[in-house]
Amino acid sequence: MENHEHHQHKKNGKGKSLTKKEAKKKVNEIKDSLAEKIKHGHSEAMDHSKMDHGSNDHSGHSPGHGQMGHDHHAMMIADFRKRFWVTLVLTIPILFFSPMIQDFLGYEFLLPGNQYILFALSSVVYFYGGWPFLKGFISEVKKGAPGMMTLIAMAISVAYFYSSATVFGLDGVDFFWELATLIAIMLVGHWIEMKSVLGASKALQLLVSMMPAEAHRVKGDNVEDIKLEDLLKDDIILVKPGEKVPADGIITEGTSYLNESMLTGESKPVKKELDDKVIGGSINGNSTLKVKVEHTGKDSYLNKVITMVEEAQKTKSKMQNLSDRAAKWLTYIALAIGFGTLAVWLILGFPFVYALERMVTVMVIACPHALGLAIPLVVAISTAVSAQNGLLIRNRTAFEESRKISALLFDKTGTLTKGDFGVTRIKSVNGSYSSEEILRLSSALEQSSEHPIAVGIIKKVKEGKVSIPKPENFNAITGKGVEANVEGKQIKVVSPGYLRDEKINIPEDAYSDAAETVVFVLIDNELAGYIALADEIRPESAEAIKVFKKNNIKVLMATGDNEKTAKAVSEKLGLDGYYAEVLPHQKVEIVQELQGKGEFVAMTGDGVNDAPALAQANVGIAVGSGTDVAAETADIILVNSNPQDIANLILFGKATYNKMIQNLIWATGYNVVAIPLAAGVLYSSGFVLGPAVGAVFMSLSTIIVAINAQLLKKKIGKK
Repeated sequence: MENHEHHQHKKNGKGKSLTKKEAKKKVNEIKDSLAEKIKHGHSEAMDHSKMDHGSNDHSGHSPGHGQMGHDHHAMMIADFRKRFWVTLVLTIPILFFSPMIQDFLGYEFLLPGNQYILFALSSVVYFYGGWPFLKGFISEVKKGAPGMMTLIAMAISVAYFYSSATVFGLDGVDFFWELATLIAIMLVGHWIEMKSVLGASKALQLLVSMMPAEAHRVKGDNVEDIKLEDLLKDDIILVKPGEKVPADGIITEGTSYLNESMLTGESKPVKKELDDKVIGGSINGNSTLKVKVEHTGKDSYLNKVITMVEEAQKTKSKMQNLSDRAAKWLTYIALAIGFGTLAVWLILGFPFVYALERMVTVMVIACPHALGLAIPLVVAISTAVSAQNGLLIRNRTAFEESRKISALLFDKTGTLTKGDFGVTRIKSVNGSYSSEEILRLSSALEQSSEHPIAVGIIKKVKEGKVSIPKPENFNAITGKGVEANVEGKQIKVVSPGYLRDEKINIPEDAYSDAAETVVFVLIDNELAGYIALADEIRPESAEAIKVFKKNNIKVLMATGDNEKTAKAVSEKLGLDGYYAEVLPHQKVEIVQELQGKGEFVAMTGDGVNDAPALAQANVGIAVGSGTDVAAETADIILVNSNPQDIANLILFGKATYNKMIQNLIWATGYNVVAIPLAAGVLYSSGFVLGPAVGAVFMSLSTIIVAINAQLLKKKIGKK
């Protein structure tokens, strides 16, 4: 990028991009070649979804069709939402007509056949609202791994069938209201939880959408538009200004700047000449190129990135949900104590109806209202409050584990830096012209160019509200810069190469910063001054790095930029180390190397080239100003692209995890006390916890868990 070659015209002739529908179709075509690799699941998130929600059918995943899995997952969320609202509507009359609730609130409103009305409404709630849990229970039993689904299914089934028996002659009280409220709460809890789970197929869809829909194939003197899939190795293709390159290849004709930042991480558009390689998906500058195709389909660079994203996401370690573990043990305990209670009371000679009531009371109290809400409520609150503080959470497991981060690996461009060129210095050499005048005159030559240096200069001019003069006799100096007459003076904006060719001495202080690109301004063939530009470091970066170091977190940088630029940024920010000229697979290797040393790694980036490393890292963090694909691959997104938000992330993660533990302890600890009392351990002292009182205490436990979760807002707000 030393040469400052001018492009006279703005981008035109835009190539067609894939529509959303076409992108989905292309995803499936590409993933066919990876079917065996993808066959067993496409992300930890979806695997976690299957674990949380029981049935294998819930995964919706079929070999080679990640988009189908993603769409089916969205259908699952919609299904839980619908079941919740139907259940909620039916729960209101069930509560109103329940004798236990009427007795508790001190009113009486019994219709003829009141118990049959309750039975009918509760039957709909049980079979419609409770169906996902019953289905999940069957799945867990088949796997021999009882968990939350088993506990919920057991609780609602005991409540339903016992209550139904009381309607048709069994002596006892019904628990229809308990059944309805439990199912409603469990549905909303799982609905909230599932909304935070997203599939990885959308990331692949976004990757594929970077490719154009068509290619211009050159046949002799003719150019024909063909579909991308019809492109063959060794075909010659025409890439017009502003278009995306359709395939990997080698330039056979033309010179242009290509924007590869979203593919390689290089922040500056790269000059490409005869025999240089180009990457499919990169964006051509303002010159036409002819390219000989080298790689298409699964052999292309972009597809290799897709494969790496897929593999890295599949190999993420799975963390079993804490509430599932608690539910598993609570299931065993509730079953053992429930049947044990029935047996003991029968052995003691009590009537079967009384012994059954004791058993049912134990089962009802074991109903995991509080346990079911312990995690989803904290997740809902923490994700909402985090978003208000600049964090979007996609993967809650990674968010909870952010408290463990010991090493942070940053991509430079768009993360530690702003991702675009800005003027850093304007220097007058001989004093004849002020820095403002040098900027104003040079802007006349740059106003119609899309070159990144030109864009940076014009941006600086607009910030100063300077009027840009009109150029005359404009001319591009091939490979060296531009020239024109402005206000009666001959102005040239050129590269260092031009000065060397013309034997003009380069000022010693021109290159005081290795991270800068410098252009020189000549007025009437005399060196008047120079303008230095750089991909500016974010002002928040230095402060954020101080916070990380204070918390004993290593800060490293991996960038596609050159050694000089990487070293300059690293030294300015005081990083613990850096990796320069890094390719996507090398970023993954760096993450793996750090993990091999026992580090809990967080990767922060904004480009397609970062996607595999974001997926491989223990916590993947994408900056909001970056590409959609980085955001779809990452676990957490920084909305404001502020590195300081990562420090908040770690604090949020700790607070959220602590609140989850508190809720789980309360939800399970309550049962430790209540279940034995319901079983009748204090019967000899004259105290037996009745079904109604037990249900009230259980509801109180739910309220306490909900209030404790709400306190998270205040706690996070102070961070």
